[in-house]
Amino acid sequence: MGRRPEVDAGNGEGRPPGAAPLAHRVPDLGALELLLAVARLGSLGAAARELGITQPAASSRIRSMERQLGLALVDRSPRGSRLTDAGALVTDWARRVVEAAEAFDVGAQALRDRRDSRLRVAASMTIAEYLLPGWLIALRARRPDTAVSLLAGNSAVVAERLLAGEADLGFVEGVSVPPGLDSVVIAHDRLTVVAAPGHPWARRRRPLEAAELAATPLILRETGSGTRQVLDAALGGLARPLIELSSTTAVKAAAVSGAGPAVLSELAVGDELTLRRLVTVPVRDVALRRDLRAVWPTGHRPTGPARDLLSLTRT
Repeated sequence: MGRRPEVDAGNGEGRPPGAAPLAHRVPDLGALELLLAVARLGSLGAAARELGITQPAASSRIRSMERQLGLALVDRSPRGSRLTDAGALVTDWARRVVEAAEAFDVGAQALRDRRDSRLRVAASMTIAEYLLPGWLIALRARRPDTAVSLLAGNSAVVAERLLAGEADLGFVEGVSVPPGLDSVVIAHDRLTVVAAPGHPWARRRRPLEAAELAATPLILRETGSGTRQVLDAALGGLARPLIELSSTTAVKAAAVSGAGPAVLSELAVGDELTLRRLVTVPVRDVALRRDLRAVWPTGHRPTGPARDLLSLTRT
């Protein structure tokens, strides 16, 4: 039995020991396309014009290919250019390579089209309810054929969906970037303590102390929500929730009903404050600001519709 070629440790492909990589031994596609044009048109100048390059550049490319292969491929004369016998054979091989490259390009384009036909977004509740609708309307104007699906959940759920490959782009509101994700800050937000007009806090003349807020049972989002993470970090701990709910809308409705005070994004309570269905309760010596972030799996920068949506969040 014949001896099998050694496997090069650098790329895992079988090739004779010491041989240069295939990319160094085979002419590039541009050179092969030029050779095919010369064969078809019978003129190096005509081939150069068809490919949009100068004749000196075309001559240089042919000479470079001949040196690379160690073969004379084209005979040049005042009457035109003619393939040598070796050139005719190399042209047949070149045609197969170019056809394979064209098939490769068509397949890659089909994959891009399929990828660009949908966008899966995962977003924490405040962003999903109050910011994403406007961004998605703008995205539709830019990409009318892209179907968008949106999963709204807390920041922990957004991270899980991204890491599981179930979303292309995410948005979170927590105090830090979940492990395994890269991010960029797209906006800033401020949390505000609110209560119904009939609640005792609504009639306070002095701001709340941070310690009093921390010790008071509040209407809160569930564990894992960005709002709760930020509040917990700012106050150094929270009392057991008065009510724990899974959406910003539900927390707001409970506060409006007079069930108790809540801490919500300014984005979420603008109408309620204007209509006096809720009132702001000032708090002393505590910063309730937070960053809003776009997130994606580490090392996989958003592309296609996800890249476009990301750009829209920062305009």
